[in-house]
Amino acid sequence: MAKPSASPEVLLFAAPTVNADLRWFSRFKAGDPFPAFSCKGRKVGILPLLEVGRAKVESDFDEVLNLTELIRAARLRDPKAGVAEVIVAAAKARGIRRFVVPHDFPAGLWERLRELGLRLELPGKGRDERASPQVFPQRAIKAKADAEGIAAGNRGSSAAFRAVERILRESVIKGRWVRWKGRVLTAEDLHAAAHAAVLEAGCMNDHGLIIAPGDQAVDCHAAGTGPVPAHEPIVVDIYPRHLATGLYGDMTRTYVKGRANDARRRMIATVKAAHAAALKALRAGVTGAQVYAAAADLIKARGYATGLKGGVYTGFFHGLGHGLGFDVHEAPSLSPAAHQPLEPGHVVTIEPGLYYPGLGGCRIEDVALVTKTGHRLLSRHPYRWEIP
Repeated sequence: MAKPSASPEVLLFAAPTVNADLRWFSRFKAGDPFPAFSCKGRKVGILPLLEVGRAKVESDFDEVLNLTELIRAARLRDPKAGVAEVIVAAAKARGIRRFVVPHDFPAGLWERLRELGLRLELPGKGRDERASPQVFPQRAIKAKADAEGIAAGNRGSSAAFRAVERILRESVIKGRWVRWKGRVLTAEDLHAAAHAAVLEAGCMNDHGLIIAPGDQAVDCHAAGTGPVPAHEPIVVDIYPRHLATGLYGDMTRTYVKGRANDARRRMIATVKAAHAAALKALRAGVTGAQVYAAAADLIKARGYATGLKGGVYTGFFHGLGHGLGFDVHEAPSLSPAAHQPLEPGHVVTIEPGLYYPGLGGCRIEDVALVTKTGHRLLSRHPYRWEIP
């Protein structure tokens, strides 16, 4: 039998279609959960019979075990044996007695594995306060292929913007509302067009999307419903997964059908200026807090207050951005609390916004790969926002 590992290996149990860690670890597409673990630099997957052949060809696993057959064999000894018993046997055969597991590891499986004598611990525990709470902190540094997958996801976002822009150009204004094809245009019409465009671009909006007109966008994660008012901002935030790679894009543009008043024009100009200031500050060695401050200070200097008014958060009340990759939101963060220096290979969103009842909302978002000397944009789409 092999000698026990000197440091904890990582154990996962999830479906890669919904779990970013397993998607990153295995580079495999499957809708059913299965266990997988690291072992002395190698990757071991224990997959159901129907996935074994495909996993041997398509995945990054160095070793693929047949979960179905292993459970069948285990039940010859113990009729109640299941996934936990298979994991323990596979681990012990490779000299593994303990694992690090993610914070979303199934509680029932955790208990059973510990009953069977396997030691489990969460990441980020121990004496080192700087330890990452992630099982794979290295996920934050994107390989070239990952950056290309994120760029492909952003091409899906851009396709959705073009679909929205086309409908707004085809529309007319009658009174307060925007009309399209003889009826009042709705956010749902724009949602449908954006979904179709994203699919045609080889992506999928598996987390939904945001197309929020008027004051709905003040609640900055509101999806948007109902009639589209003329002359008011429409926040369009598209964050699709690229189907071929499993990586996400994330871009936002703000539009007005008609002509914005002076207050809205100034608000949108301020958000664009904050977006540019943050990108100018973005490079390896600076902290997320410093990049956030570049945008927040500009917004404050232009007289835009942030705070809670009448139970509604207004101004620039969210972080400037977040990491992007196999999850829509992952490390690192660009916020006042983000004090770790950014590193080459980090991919982050830059998305300042302003939100006030009566004015509506505005957000502009792009995605950038951090480099030693600055950044490289992984998103591209015009900022033309006013559509007559």
